[in-house]
Amino acid sequence: IQDRGKASGPIDDSLGPQRPRSNSGRELTDEVHIEILASVMIKNLDTGEEIPLIQAEEKLPTGINPLTLHIMRRTKEYITNDAAQSDDDDRGQAPLTDTDGGKLKQKTTRLKKFLGKSVKRAKHLAEEYGEKAVNKVKSVRDEVFHNDQDDPSSSDDEGMPYTRPVKFKAAHSFKGPFDFDQVKVVQDLSGEHMGAVWTMKFSHCGRLLATAGQDNVVRIWVLKNSFDYFNNMRAKYNTEGRVSPSPSQESLCSSKSDTDGGMSSVPEDPEDKNLPFRQIPFCKYKGHTADLLDLSWSKNYFLLSSSMDKTVRLWHISRRECLCCFQHIDFVTAIAFHPRDDRYFLSGSLDGKLRLWNIPDKKVALWNEVDGQTRLITAANFCQNGKYAVIGTYDGRCIFYDTERLKYHTQIHVRSTRGRNRVGRKITGIEPLPGENKILVTSNDCRIRLYDLRDLSLSMKYKGYVNSSSQIKASFSHDYSFIVSGSEDKYVYIWSTYHDLSKFTSVRRDRNDFWEGIKAHNAVVTSAIFAPHPNLIVPQEAGAEKAGAGADHTEVLLSADFTGAIKVFINVKKY
Repeated sequence: IQDRGKASGPIDDSLGPQRPRSNSGRELTDEVHIEILASVMIKNLDTGEEIPLIQAEEKLPTGINPLTLHIMRRTKEYITNDAAQSDDDDRGQAPLTDTDGGKLKQKTTRLKKFLGKSVKRAKHLAEEYGEKAVNKVKSVRDEVFHNDQDDPSSSDDEGMPYTRPVKFKAAHSFKGPFDFDQVKVVQDLSGEHMGAVWTMKFSHCGRLLATAGQDNVVRIWVLKNSFDYFNNMRAKYNTEGRVSPSPSQESLCSSKSDTDGGMSSVPEDPEDKNLPFRQIPFCKYKGHTADLLDLSWSKNYFLLSSSMDKTVRLWHISRRECLCCFQHIDFVTAIAFHPRDDRYFLSGSLDGKLRLWNIPDKKVALWNEVDGQTRLITAANFCQNGKYAVIGTYDGRCIFYDTERLKYHTQIHVRSTRGRNRVGRKITGIEPLPGENKILVTSNDCRIRLYDLRDLSLSMKYKGYVNSSSQIKASFSHDYSFIVSGSEDKYVYIWSTYHDLSKFTSVRRDRNDFWEGIKAHNAVVTSAIFAPHPNLIVPQEAGAEKAGAGADHTEVLLSADFTGAIKVFINVKKY
């Protein structure tokens, strides 16, 4: 370690390189560094685990979703520093050697990306103040890492009462009026998923919700008022007194069936009669052997699921078993049914290939391959009602293909014109905006962008949330008035798609920093979506008092987090 402290007296060149000293004159040996690093307890905000700073490197992979970790390894980001992501003061740093203290210095440098600037600040304090740095480092720890015990909104999920108001915040420049300051949690579906929920999708009808993630299982939740309809649907496939698909084992064990259709004869708990969803999944689909990454519904209740086990599986709400398995070469990061012909679906994979599958033939009908140095496909969807297939890449490109022949059409480089985000970052989500010929693109530079496909121009950029390395994606509300996204800082963020900027004279018309945030989770919010038909969920008495107009101004949204918790929110707008 080079001596960057002030010498207390003449230096004898014969003594060789001098170690930095504390104000008391004590040398900052490896033992002192270890003491300082061991005294700082850090908290993994994803899992809640607290560990000494010196042990954090060993825990590095556990706090990152497995897809991100795999991509980091593929692109060698795990062992090298990307200049676009490095701090300016680190760009001139000399290569680390294995000299005295070198291993410790290397450890803190490699931890920088995981822990942010706290490691650098702790290291600087250690070199400058020596023994007195311990207390100061602890204060840095308290400043950098959230103390959830002091947060009035961070009570245990199990104790959260229904219809409880949640913690609300808004952008500093946003003075109101607000749309979601009265949002309430009305149901907690936690306790089913073991580990993170990576994706959630509503069926087109809005009566079924599919969730999937780290535990390899697809779960289907049904609205209470629609249970009989779907239970009768699957009863039609009953053969030899057996229903296919059957309810989950938990459902069968907790209720007695008095008909072949598997309908429960046990009455609902009166206290739960106003909850939108049945508390137990309608069914569970097992077959995948690794984390699930994406889901897609067809209009007639077929469901596709993609996984890190390199497969896409096809299910139907009326059947117990997997109907078909589509094998890939690498992780399948994104899937989408064709919006006009559900005999076809699109899949994007980390092998760089975009495939259009023919489901009846069980084979690839068309395919194309991404060019460029980084060929990883991280998002995919259709736009313009299926006219074009669009994919997002790890290096920040949105590439459009003519769906009919899957030929290259055009592309957008999703990046800022200056600053560290001028280098494209991973695309995590692509959503079409019907009727306006636009698409919503989510990326790992903590930005969401709305592009006009007529001239590929940027219509709006949404800021405020945190999405540096996750696979979080934004989506629209049922009437496309709002945009919602999860965030790495435990909040759910919401923007007006077209915020009224006419009253602002100094605000750019293509920037939307006027977000609203709600907190009901104690971990990274990995997914957040609006219900496509909130009128199916909101009780009539809650929204129909004013000549039936109230229901039209009500939003229902769901969020899921890194621990598997799922929350249902209802927001009645004030007019």
